[in-house]
This record gives sequence, C-alpha cells and structure tokens, in this order.
Amino acid sequence: MVFERKAGILLHPTSLPGPYGIGEIGIAARKFVEKLEQAGQTYWQLLPLGPTGYGDSPYQALGTFAGNPILLCFHDLLADGLLKESQLSDFPAFPDSHVDYGPVLEARNSILLEVCRRFSRRASSELKIEFESFCERSKDWLDDYALFSAIKAKQNLQPWTTWPEDLALRDTGALLRFKQKNPNAIRYAKILQFLFERQWSRLHAYAREHGILLIGDLPIFVSHDSADVWSHPELFYLDERGMPEVVAGVPPDYFSKTGQLWGNPLYKWDVHQASGFSWWLERIQSVLRQVDLVRIDHFRGFESYWEVPGDEATAENGRWVKAPGKQLFDAIQNELGNLPIIAEDLGVITDEVDALRDEFGLPGMRILHFSFGADQKGNDSPQGFPENCIVYTGTHDNDTTVGWFWREAGVNTTEDAKDIEAERARVLAEVNTDGSQIHWDLIAFAHNLGVHTAIIPLQDVLGLGTEARMNVPGITGGNWAWRFSVDQLRDQDLSRLRDITEWAGRLV
Repeated sequence: MVFERKAGILLHPTSLPGPYGIGEIGIAARKFVEKLEQAGQTYWQLLPLGPTGYGDSPYQALGTFAGNPILLCFHDLLADGLLKESQLSDFPAFPDSHVDYGPVLEARNSILLEVCRRFSRRASSELKIEFESFCERSKDWLDDYALFSAIKAKQNLQPWTTWPEDLALRDTGALLRFKQKNPNAIRYAKILQFLFERQWSRLHAYAREHGILLIGDLPIFVSHDSADVWSHPELFYLDERGMPEVVAGVPPDYFSKTGQLWGNPLYKWDVHQASGFSWWLERIQSVLRQVDLVRIDHFRGFESYWEVPGDEATAENGRWVKAPGKQLFDAIQNELGNLPIIAEDLGVITDEVDALRDEFGLPGMRILHFSFGADQKGNDSPQGFPENCIVYTGTHDNDTTVGWFWREAGVNTTEDAKDIEAERARVLAEVNTDGSQIHWDLIAFAHNLGVHTAIIPLQDVLGLGTEARMNVPGITGGNWAWRFSVDQLRDQDLSRLRDITEWAGRLV
C-alpha cells in the first residue's frame, strides 16, 4: 500500500465523552470524526474492538471476530425505536474522567438486555430482515460466539476451562441440550453483535464521508478465555483439559525486569499452515470490513515468538521459537493483493524481523519516547527513522508525553534517575525546547520528520499528564479507563494541530 504524507490521532472509543459511563460508537464518535476533519487529520487509530473480559483489556477479547456491545450508542438505539427514554431515566451518574468498569458494565448490560428482550416487538420489519441476513452471512463465527457467550453468562462469567467438562470440551449432546434450554440467551448474543455491526458500519461510512480513514488493531494472539480457543482448540497448544501448555509473552524489557507474561495460548502453526492459514485469512478480512487499515500488534512474533511454559509465574524463563511469517503473509497477499497493514515492530527486533516486514513493504512504527536514549543510533534515532514508517510520540502502552518527560525513577520504568536526566537533556537539545510545552513541541517534532505518517495520542494534544495514561504493561488493574470531556477538546487546540499539520506538509 502506498502511504501519502498524512497525520492522525490515536484514541479508543471507550475514551469518548458522553453521559452513559463509557464512550460510545454513535453520536459522540461521529462528532469526534468532525473534530478530526476540523484539525486537518486523515487517520483515526483505534485499539481492538472486540468484547472485553476480565481486566477490561481490548487485547484480551472474548471473541476475535465479535464487536464489543458495551460500546453501543443508546442515542442511536432510541432513534431505531429499540429503546425508550423512560428506560434511561434512572441510569446511574458516572464520572466523566474515567470508566468505572464494574458498575458501568452492570448498568449498561441491564439496558442492553432489555433491548434484546424487546427486539422482536420493537424492531421494524426492515430491521428484522437485516438481522436475519446478518446471522446467515456471519454464521461461520457467530454461532460459536453466541453459544460461548450464552454458556459463559450461565456460568457466572467464569473462564470456559472451569465449566462442566462436557460443555468445556464441547460434547455434542451437552451443547445440543444447552441450545434447547437457552435459545433466548443465544439469540440475544446475536442481536447485540448485529447492532454493533450496524452502528459501526454507520460510523465507518460517516468517517469516509468526512475524509477520515480508520486504523484498526489486530492482536497477534487471542485470549485463552475466548470463543476462538474454545471452539477451535486444535489450533492451539492446549492440554487435555484445555489449559495452555505454553503461553505468549516478551522477555525482560523497558517496562519490566521480569518481562511481560501475557498468558495467551500459542498457535500450532503447522496446523494453520496445513489449512492454508484459513482462520487467519478470515480474521484479517473480518477486521478490514470494520476499518481501512490495520495495525498488527507484536509483528515480531510472526518471525519468532517468546514461548513460556504454561506454569511459569513470569516471562523470564522462555525461549524464542520460529514462526512461518513469510508463508502467512504470502497467503494474505495472495488473498488481498495490496496489504493495508501496519507492522507493530517494537521491542527486541532482529534483522530477520526487519527483512520480513520489508519483503511485504509494510510500514513499521517508531516511538519518540524510546528514541532519545544514549544507545539510540541509525534507524532508532529520530533523524534516522525510515520514510516507510509511522511515528508516534507514544502509544497506548506509554505514559503521556508530559508524564514521560517529567517521570521519576522507579515509577513504571526500569530507568534510574541519572538515565532519565540524561535523556531529558537530549530531548531539550534535539527538540530545541525548554520543556514548558513539551507536548506541543514533540508533536511538531514528530510531524516534521521525514516519515510518511505521524499519529499522536489525543492525551498529548490535550497536554495531559500521567493521570491520563491508558495502560501500564504488566499491571492488571486500573488500565483502559481514561476518558476526555467535551470541554477539554478546545477549538484553539484543534486549530494549533491543524497549523502544525499544514506546516509539515501533512494536511488533508
């Protein structure tokens, strides 16, 4: 894919403003599209859109083909006649600054359950026809996902490996009996997926009308507690009870001295390859129906991945194992032709990973927060970034630029005070800043580099500190919660971003 010199913003829909506890994919999302257009941006980059489970991480979805119904817009459900104002009159008040996940999920799910219960009575005949059509064209993944969701609800949301053995291991008779006893629960899961696709398709079309392209995010691995692993155990290294024999992670790095133990089951790549990578092709095509381009997370793992025994407590005791990345991307290219894919090539990158990325012409990523260290040279220093890449000040895993610049030793970093001060001095000199508006200075610095795309987290445009950080890798609680309010995104900030974008030759 050929990239022009453009710019964009990174923001997950959960962070959008609105009155119902979490960002939604309706009216607030469409207004944000208009703001992006006003600021002269081309891209809106998102995190994965799947339904989240324990820990609320979008990178641990309950279904890789499914959408997250918690993002459904109540306003749009009202407009479709599927919801009444009276049903929202007693909706609890929640903070605007963050998502209080437990209570928010409980309150929103109670509303969505009523929408599903009354769908047959309230939905128009046209909507019912659309629903049946959706179920038919999506049955290859929807039937398993809806059944998984219904069983999980009946099992108090516990992981599938704790279910009764006949359900966990997909005994045909047990599944048939469950379907016969719980048809409504299965149908409700399908209704929510239909409504998500309907609302998301509207947002996608609206973005295109306003010249905004959506960049999605596809995690390389899937959650162990997911419909995908439960329904296709043959694709993963699992024991006879469904527990992972080996799991994914990364070795010790910038974020953690013990590495990151993600816990995702690892693929049986030989099985995938024998099928012509059919599951992967369906997965890529599915996400590209939602977005215009996709960032594949942890691209490094397609060349070699860090394998950790399933019973380890940290990621320290692992090994690198080769993966058939070339064969996989050959299959994807044969199916899709031009590859609208961004390779997340961060971390421990080898010449082999670079070669795999470059063979398919995929743009990589560069993070300014990582680029001012004493050991950064060549392609790792800002002036040496290759043209075919996307530069970010930081990503969802980084602190905000303000928080990063003023960080202290020992707080979510392995750096000591001396290293931090030396790095701060290099930033001041290379960016030519006094640090008083470090977020704007680094935004302008990123835009003026020779790379074809610059993408900035919205938190940096707003000049927010660590309180607005989206995620701290390796920490399970308190992540993914940040939200902005309507009054924080000011016209003068949009105008300033537009001026920077235009001056750098990136204007739409």
